[in-house]
Amino acid sequence: MKLSDYVASFLAGLGIRHVFVITGGASAHLIDSIARTPGIKYICPQHEQAGAMAADAYARVSGNLGVAIATSGPGATNMLTGVCCSFYDSIPVLYITGQVSTFRSKGDAGIRQLGFQETDTVEIFKPITKYAVKIVDPKKIRYELEKSVYIARSGRPGPVLIDIPDNLQRVDVNPGSLKPFLPKKYAKKSRVLNLQIEQCIELLSKAKRPVIILGWGINLSGAEREAVEFVEKTGFPVVPTWAMRYLLPAGHPQLIGAFGTHGTRYGNFAVQNSDLILAIGARLDTRQAGSPHSTFARGAKKIVVDIDPCELGKFKKLKMNVELKINADAKDFLRRLNKKTIKQRLLDVSAWHRKIVEWKERFPICRKEYFKNRGVNPYVFVKALSKEARPGDIILADTGCSLAWLLQSFEFKNRQRLFSAFNNTPMGYALPGSIGASFSINKKPVICVTGDGGLQINIQELATVIRHKLPIKIFLFNNHGYGMIRQTQDQWFCSRYEASTVEGGLAFPDFIKVADVYGFKTVNIKRAEDIHKGIRETLRAKGPVLCNIELRGDLRVIPQVKFGRALEDGEPLLERKEFFECMITRPHKASFD
Repeated sequence: MKLSDYVASFLAGLGIRHVFVITGGASAHLIDSIARTPGIKYICPQHEQAGAMAADAYARVSGNLGVAIATSGPGATNMLTGVCCSFYDSIPVLYITGQVSTFRSKGDAGIRQLGFQETDTVEIFKPITKYAVKIVDPKKIRYELEKSVYIARSGRPGPVLIDIPDNLQRVDVNPGSLKPFLPKKYAKKSRVLNLQIEQCIELLSKAKRPVIILGWGINLSGAEREAVEFVEKTGFPVVPTWAMRYLLPAGHPQLIGAFGTHGTRYGNFAVQNSDLILAIGARLDTRQAGSPHSTFARGAKKIVVDIDPCELGKFKKLKMNVELKINADAKDFLRRLNKKTIKQRLLDVSAWHRKIVEWKERFPICRKEYFKNRGVNPYVFVKALSKEARPGDIILADTGCSLAWLLQSFEFKNRQRLFSAFNNTPMGYALPGSIGASFSINKKPVICVTGDGGLQINIQELATVIRHKLPIKIFLFNNHGYGMIRQTQDQWFCSRYEASTVEGGLAFPDFIKVADVYGFKTVNIKRAEDIHKGIRETLRAKGPVLCNIELRGDLRVIPQVKFGRALEDGEPLLERKEFFECMITRPHKASFD
């Protein structure tokens, strides 16, 4: 059996139905083998970056391994941004690159390159993968494939890379004689974890203003059911991170809403005035905790549960006090916690709930005056999209203002899920991500929310959507520039919009015309009165649709915490009956007419 045939058979055996590939001289054998292997197909994106992002989203949505293949040199380096998305969000993806033949490799000659398009792929990818290896012995192909997949899925998941020289892809191997990978078994720290859970319950039992933070680790460990069980058992208020906003439907009585630097005022008020934070599977990075970390919920005792001990170790450097650090898988932790008897006084947080409801009513994310505008207001649009979207819909989001508007104000229904590359947060993720997502659910409809800047980065993938007739519904927030950067420039540069507007150097096409040329049905929303009609037309169409949403360039994300500022304005946290109220950040003065 040819080695490349073995690789294809191995992938098919994992239940992977689609591999995202761009061909080249050093990857041709791998792709040909996939084409001839039953049960698995290759999908051709237009750019390796998009292929890596599609494989990333494929893994997020399906729960299985994602796979992307590229050729050597520029093919491999083009994948870097997508690999970073997988690495920083802990997504198990197998990236395979072709490499120049071993007899054309520079080795230790000291030269920069010998073979055509030779690049030291492994060394480049090591910092952004859990494991990266170059095959030098064809007899180790089974071992390295099994090892890579095991590493990608175990512990804190993440991407892996296998670099396979062209001549070794053509070598005949005997599958029966190939050495397997046998992972080491480590003793579980059950005794320590049980003791920590008792300590956790003791802290919970004394809380009067508790808040539960649920992060992406809940998804990665498959602990959604256990998390909901715990939340409803305690009755505690919940602030999910952006990646877990979909977990509780909008009407859930314990759901507060988004928090952090681009969160809601009421979400941040709850966090900053809490007396106990239980964070499960959340890193509490600067976007969540603000800056400096020492000001985050500084009157609260903190319990942080994370599978990565390094994440738990960072708080000392950040000078953030954490009373209890629990190094555990979120699902294992919640299963054990749910078996314990929670004291009845845990449930007596009604006064705290009433205060949060008061904040929500006082500081709504979608203000009444927004509905009076003739033009399209992004918050009004997202509210309408929430109403029109169906239970079970899959949503892929990009970055910048489009992501912030969506995550601040989208009202999730049951079984809806939203995905984005939250930590690497590159422009251009949503479109190829939607392609990967659609293939992972048998080419069912996917909602893609992006901005004009993000769409431009991977606009060539419109061709991939049309090629495969994917029913992707693209909602394009078109504010004619980089809105989030302009907001930063408002804060730091007296609104000098260099390199963030058309006047400042950017160039944008007529997206309606571009989409029409590719073969998309198009919808154009320019007025508030057209919002619901345009959304319905987009969602109900059978094939791919691009819906252009015309926005004024001065519309901003409100609220947003200025970089370097704490989540509230720095006044001391007060312990008193009515709780401490403060403004997180002053609203931007731009009008919403």
